[in-house]
This record gives sequence, structure tokens and C-alpha cells, in this order.
Amino acid sequence: MKKSALIKKSIKLSEEYCISDGKEFKLNNIDPGDTHKFKSEDKTKAQVLLKGGVEIISSLQDKLYAQDKWAVLLIFQAMDAAGKDSAIKHVMSGINPQGCQVFSFKAPTSDELDHDFMWRCLKNLPERGRIGIFNRSYYEETLVVRVHKNILQNQKLPAKLITENIWNERFEDIRNFEKYLSRNGVLVIKFFLHVSRDEQKKRFLERIENPEKNWKFSSADLNEREHWQDYMNAYEEMISSTATKEAPWYVVPADNKWFTRLVVASAVIKALESLNLAYPTLALEKLQELKNAKDNLKNI
Repeated sequence: MKKSALIKKSIKLSEEYCISDGKEFKLNNIDPGDTHKFKSEDKTKAQVLLKGGVEIISSLQDKLYAQDKWAVLLIFQAMDAAGKDSAIKHVMSGINPQGCQVFSFKAPTSDELDHDFMWRCLKNLPERGRIGIFNRSYYEETLVVRVHKNILQNQKLPAKLITENIWNERFEDIRNFEKYLSRNGVLVIKFFLHVSRDEQKKRFLERIENPEKNWKFSSADLNEREHWQDYMNAYEEMISSTATKEAPWYVVPADNKWFTRLVVASAVIKALESLNLAYPTLALEKLQELKNAKDNLKNI
């Protein structure tokens, strides 16, 4: 498939899962097992498209790095075993390491708890010309902290600030922050990998039964699974409250990893294409300098 046709196809596919206005969003309307128009026998075809997409992303990232004007922030949120790590690995496999930064956020450290809830993420924002990837993010403070209320009580916040309105306040802060980033040349794209409860169970069992995947399993994952519906409610409100034109959410069906990766790659292509990236054009003086250098090299 020609590059231009693949880009067009990628943009069209990604738009199917893009939420830029969350007012009417309902998580139940998204089927975790959806594969769009692809069927199980089309898996190989999808993998070929993904390979082509990765090559396009690599080419666009090279221009992003050379232009040194924009930064791109990709945020990944999901339940355990939804495939965040593998999606990042496969989609970004062709990226020049110099132009990509990946940060994973786990439980806050004591130092991080001495700051505001977004501080640890803010200090790891991507530089201009680079793609930054957050594997989990400040959104955890509206998810796990909301589901487990005792965590909020231990975060050193003044008691009078912990009100029933705290989640709406955090959503407002996030919306304002992401708009600020967009006004300063940081393109924010967010992914929620939507895995079903049955598929998560299947993947957990695989981690337990396969010695090569034992290291991926934690008993804490089972504890979180017990709060499944609380998490689904939290994710739905998070997306409906923070999906904006400046920083849209892509709610990606995650029961089939091959399809998840294709949608993520398509969304990244769409984002990079929207920036009208190009290699810097040199001034006449610089071009003459290059010509002189070329002539000198020929004579050495």
C-alpha cells in the first residue's frame, strides 16, 4: 500500500475511537472485543499494516526531531494486563531512541507525596522535537486514588481541601493544564486500552501458567480486579470529563492485541500528520556554506 493511502486509512481508523467531547460518552458503548472491519483471519493483514504504520511514524518522528518545534505526549491508561507495555513496544519499535522518552509511574514515593499530584509527571514532560510516553500518569490520581479512598487520606493534603468536589476540581485542573500544553507546542494524545474482565482473567492465568511470564503477575492485581466496576465508573467519568479537542482520548478495544496496536499506531500517525512536519529549510547563507564545504572536501 502506498504511503499516502496508508496514512489516509490510518486517520480514518483512528477517528472511529477518538473521543474529543466527552459529554455523551458511555464506556458500555465500546466493545473491548471490537476489531472494526477486521476479522480474525485478517490478523496477518493487520500486522502488515502495522509494520507500514511503524515506518511512517519513524519517518514523521525524524522530521519532528529535526524541526525541533513541537513535542508530543502520549499517555497510556488501562487496567492491568490490558497490553500497555506491548502496545508501546510494538508501535514505537521504529523510533530513534534519541527522539523518544518513556516514563512509567507507579505508587508515589515519599518525595513525590511532598508535591502536588501532577508534579512527578510535569518534570518528565518531553522536550521539543521529542515524543514523550507516559505509562500511567497524573490520571492515576483520579482512578486508583478515587477507588481506594484511604490513599487520598495519606497524601498530606490539608483536610479542608478533601471535599466531595475534589474529583471535579482535579478534572478541571487537568483540562486547564492540557490546554496550556497545547498552547505551548505540546500535542497531547491519550489512550485508554479497554480490556474486558474475561480477557483480563485469561491473561492473568497465562502469566501464572507460563514460567516466562510469571514475573509479570502480582497478587495485588487480583485485589484490584475485585474493584472492577468501581474502576469502570472512574474511567468513564475521567474520559467524559477530560476528553477535549486539544487533548482527545482514544478508547481502544484491547481484547485483541494485534488490533489494539494497529489503532494506537493509527492515532499516532494522525497526530503527527496534523503538525505539518518538515525538515528545516536552510537560509541562502547556510546553503552557500555547504557548497563551499563540498568544494573544499573534493580538494582534500
